[in-house]
Amino acid sequence: MTLDEYRKALKDPNLEARAFFQAPLMRGARPDDVFYFTTPGEIRETWPLLEPYLGNRKEFWLLLLELFEDLGFVRG
Repeated sequence: MTLDEYRKALKDPNLEARAFFQAPLMRGARPDDVFYFTTPGEIRETWPLLEPYLGNRKEFWLLLLELFEDLGFVRG
């Protein structure tokens, strides 16, 4: 998969398809790299689908999303 194809997959209107590509990114990449490809709002939108697949990173991402919500960067 090329970088352009990956970016396109992360914008798929099907939330399950989008989450399929977001989850491994969020498990394995540094947070600043994750936000190079997706936004906190897009993560929040797919959160129910992502949550079971984040492993030990789930609590980190939940804390970060709550912080973004508190700061008004994303709606809960």
